[in-house]
Amino acid sequence: MKRLSFGPLLWALAGAFLLMGLGAVIVSTAFDAPPTASTVGRNAPVNAGATDATDIRSNNSPTVVRNPTSADNLVVANRIDTPEYGCAVHVSLDGGAEWTDTRLPSPEGEEPKCFGPDAAFASDGTLYVSFVTLAGRGNTPNAGWIVKSTDGGRTFSEPVRALGRDLVFQLRLAVDPADPRRVHLIWLQGSDVGFLKFAQPGNPILTTRSEDGGSTWSSTTRVSSPDRGRSIAPVPAVGPDGELYVLYLDLGEDQLDYEGAHRGEGGPPYPGPFSLVLARSVDDGRTWGESVVADRIVPIDRFVVFFPPSPSVAVAPDGRVYAAFHDARLGDPDVWLWSLAKGSEEWEGATRVNDTPERDGTWQYLPQVSVAPDGRLDVLYYDRRSDPDGVMNHVSLQSSFDEGDSFTQSERLSSQPFSSMIGFGSKADLPTLGSRLALTSTDDRALAVWTDTRAGTVETNKQDLARAVVTFAEPERLSPAAQDGLRYGGIALMVLGLGMLLVGLLGLISRRASTQARPESA
Repeated sequence: MKRLSFGPLLWALAGAFLLMGLGAVIVSTAFDAPPTASTVGRNAPVNAGATDATDIRSNNSPTVVRNPTSADNLVVANRIDTPEYGCAVHVSLDGGAEWTDTRLPSPEGEEPKCFGPDAAFASDGTLYVSFVTLAGRGNTPNAGWIVKSTDGGRTFSEPVRALGRDLVFQLRLAVDPADPRRVHLIWLQGSDVGFLKFAQPGNPILTTRSEDGGSTWSSTTRVSSPDRGRSIAPVPAVGPDGELYVLYLDLGEDQLDYEGAHRGEGGPPYPGPFSLVLARSVDDGRTWGESVVADRIVPIDRFVVFFPPSPSVAVAPDGRVYAAFHDARLGDPDVWLWSLAKGSEEWEGATRVNDTPERDGTWQYLPQVSVAPDGRLDVLYYDRRSDPDGVMNHVSLQSSFDEGDSFTQSERLSSQPFSSMIGFGSKADLPTLGSRLALTSTDDRALAVWTDTRAGTVETNKQDLARAVVTFAEPERLSPAAQDGLRYGGIALMVLGLGMLLVGLLGLISRRASTQARPESA
């Protein structure tokens, strides 16, 4: 009688069990995917004159802050470059859907010219805004001032003169999250200036502190090392334990930009390297140490040293510090990120953020970082990947859920491209969209604000502020018990399939051995 062979059936069943087991394991882990980002609605203007063709002011360099006591209360502060220098403050009480302009009060005895505002909320909901007054026909920075609001930015107190000296540049503001009355001011102190330049190196980055909500101020201390004679663009952040950080650029030997050797004209960037430096104080700004984040930053363009591009810094709830800036080390501008774990002395990175092909010739630049309370890291930047001519900008956002090791696919926030050639200096081929973008993040969304030129021309230099909201949707998730069931059940099926394969293999070997041992017929 002919024997029935189970070989093909055994192999088929073993393969089926292996595939089913592998599929179950993959499905169980697929539900660990990070949230997906999506832009909500179309872009909306922030400044009231954005829809007015006769309002040709250049609004740029925004800061956006959220009231910790009222999440729907947002405030944007920004500078105005042309047709005259100025400051602007915009308030939203509905999470950024609608905005109202608020006037900053002018200090008594000063010319009514304001520049470079910055803003920060204290943990008790008090809003602080800093700015510099300008003097004379040359609009020389005169002094640093601070105002505060206890109604979310709808009204402000009378200005308090925080910095009595003149030539105050790049003034920034930070508030200690653990003490709502501790306020820090950081700035670049000039000594002698010319047309769009510092006359010589050696101008220090300084800081002062108020312990009473801005009424009185401490003596100044130096942040930047005396060995770094061309330090610019200080950006502050305060950690969860009150440690004060200041990230800044050291231009090295760059006389082209610092001493204005380009005479305000466009052209190739400085060919040497910059350094990105983080200064830290653990005693409220009294003493400082520094750490070099990167010492081979490759410049991407020329700029006016009085309002240069700023790097970005943020501190996560666990104390990890993130630093970001652009760099042309691969031949075209990319966004790069570094991070420093709490208690560590070694920087991690650099990680290339933008998801464009390397060396594709397009620009991604001027990043802004923000950390959500749950630790998600968001990075916002200008993006020219869609324009082969390298002129038209979009704005993109990418996020990291693993402390900056990897990033999600880019999300385009701008609904229309806009020209990078419209702004102060455009007629001299040295246009600027400002020193920074603005970003604030919660666990389920991010709100971005940027300089947008879609309503302007090179003749008008009109720049407006646009905003977009990105939401983060959690994928459908199984319960932990269901995930474990799928995972362990899949592993069991794979073991069963492997066992069946082994049995089949042993049977095959046995049959071949039996055939070889059978004597041949005569």
